[in-house]
Amino acid sequence: MTTLKTDAEGAVEQWTLDRESMRNALSRGLLEELGQHIARVSEAASGVRAVLIRGAGDKAFCAGADLKERQGMGAAEVRKFLQDLRALLVSLERSRCVFIAFINGAALGGGTELALACDIRIASKHAQMGLTEVCLGIIPGGGGTQRLARLIGAGKAKELIFRGRRLGAEEALRIGLVEGIGEAADARAIALEIAENAPIAVAAAKQAIAQGAHLPLEEALELELQFYEQTLASEDRLEGLKAFAEKRPPRFVGR
Repeated sequence: MTTLKTDAEGAVEQWTLDRESMRNALSRGLLEELGQHIARVSEAASGVRAVLIRGAGDKAFCAGADLKERQGMGAAEVRKFLQDLRALLVSLERSRCVFIAFINGAALGGGTELALACDIRIASKHAQMGLTEVCLGIIPGGGGTQRLARLIGAGKAKELIFRGRRLGAEEALRIGLVEGIGEAADARAIALEIAENAPIAVAAAKQAIAQGAHLPLEEALELELQFYEQTLASEDRLEGLKAFAEKRPPRFVGR
């Protein structure tokens, strides 16, 4: 049964977590489908440059792990699910594509962890986010303790995680958990704008930021230079210069 709906518009795809009756919770099947599609768009030949992820309906982006499914799991199966989730989120971060989360409702537990692994987060006005695992006797296990602290600072991350607190869109924006508040069209416009830029350059910038974030500045600057050198050899760099001289929009091809 398909639980991930995909729609394409040029170099942009929209992925909809299509389990509205389950508040778009992460099942084993949904993780498998997400993994397959991340692998597909991560190939340059796919032509996909940006992906917008949202939940079906308007009540939930993703309510986290499917707890009904988990009730039937043994400890080994829970560990396997967690390993699969962690690997999936790392593959999303390492992908050449840019991923934008449109948080169109509740994003709790694994739902917030999925959003944290995306490059850009846009929340609807009624969005709610939170790593609420301590309320269930566990802790965030899909990278939430680490990605949240790196994004908003350790102190604020501790306050949110220790209390299992949910926060709305305005607070999420204020503390830097999301980059904006808007509608699906706003998130899609960002994806389309990114897709117009040189894909090799965007991918290089994404990896330079990710890999250099926790290096000493001198090492991070050297890493940036290495990624810059990759763009120098591309046809798209020459096209960018030519388009600028001819006063026209560039036509980037990803070579």
